[in-house]
Amino acid sequence: MATYHIDQVDQKILSFLVNNARMPFLEIARECGVSGAAIHQRVKRLEKNGVITGSRLMVKPQALGLNVCAFISINISEADKYNEVIANLKKIPEVVECHFVTGKAALLLKVYCLDNDHLMEILLNTIQNIPHIQSTETMISLDQSIERQVWVKNY
Repeated sequence: MATYHIDQVDQKILSFLVNNARMPFLEIARECGVSGAAIHQRVKRLEKNGVITGSRLMVKPQALGLNVCAFISINISEADKYNEVIANLKKIPEVVECHFVTGKAALLLKVYCLDNDHLMEILLNTIQNIPHIQSTETMISLDQSIERQVWVKNY
């Protein structure tokens, strides 16, 4: 895929949409000083070029009773088993993010659970039973101070 050049108008559009994905295109157009049709065309172009990969509603986990957020680092016994381990982790609904990382661990997971007992059950009976997972280390989040989308420079 060719690199897509993002100009100042695209940056402004992205900054508005990152802050409010439901912001009407006409309102963005007024803020950017262009037509609504131009905003529509630019957003379509940003989507086509993979800059925008979709939009979604964000649900607060606590509203669903998911009161424990934890980060789990995972060591894998054999590096070539990465894809197999990932395939098994994808089956666990509590896992909301998985990152291949540098450092002592190979993977870093973000999970949401109902409570500490639920977290322990997921760790002992699910994650640690996946073949080729050698060890885990868990950190429980006590508070989330910052929650935002990627930073977009606003001109």
